[in-house]
Formats: sequence, structure tokens, C-alpha cells
Amino acid sequence: QVQLVESGGGLVQAGGSLRLSCAASGGTFGNYAMGWFRQAPGKEREFVATINWSGGNTWYADSVKGRFTISRDNVKNTVYLQMKSLKPEDTALYYCAASRLWIAVRGDEYVDWGQGTQVTVSS
Repeated sequence: QVQLVESGGGLVQAGGSLRLSCAASGGTFGNYAMGWFRQAPGKEREFVATINWSGGNTWYADSVKGRFTISRDNVKNTVYLQMKSLKPEDTALYYCAASRLWIAVRGDEYVDWGQGTQVTVSS
């Protein structure tokens, strides 16, 4: 089991950028695929991006492809989500999560979750 703490959220204007971080502790970070999910008010949680244990493979939701980049630093036990060209529809609570699979895109494939960091994009 790993403990996950997200940071880096905030208020940004449309077209702006943010970088989210997720620090992991309490487990062997390099053994886990990591993912980012988001949940907007009144909507279901949705997959955003995932990265495998080595960082060599990534996968993105179509809605963020080309704008968001997921990366990880297995020395710092941290996963990042670089977000560019932000849109108001990106407004949500963003969660990072850890999976024991090689790579994972479904929420039920993840075993550990952070508390989330709020991203608000104004128009």
C-alpha cells in the first residue's frame, strides 16, 4: 500500500498551464503503474492519464491528448501531470492513484488513491 498526496492545483485562466505533483510514500513506488483521474461536480470520475512503472509507456484520454503530459521520477517517488492549453471543461478535482498492473486505465484497476487537488479554469 502506498500513501499518495497531490499538490499543484489552483485557479488558472483558460489557455494557461499547471503542473500537478503526486508524492508517494510507504511502498515501493517503482512497482506501481500510476494514473491521474478527475471528477467534476455532478459528473462521474474519469480517467485522464496513466504511466507504467518505468515511465516508458503512457496512455491518455482523448480529451487531454496533446495537452497533458504524465511523467514520473522513481527516485523522488513522484508522478507529475503537466497540463497546458487548459480549458474551462478541465475544471475538476484531480486524483492520482497507484495500480499493481503494468498499466491501467480503469478506476477499479487502482488500489491506492490520494485525496485530490482542485483545478479550476476560468474562461
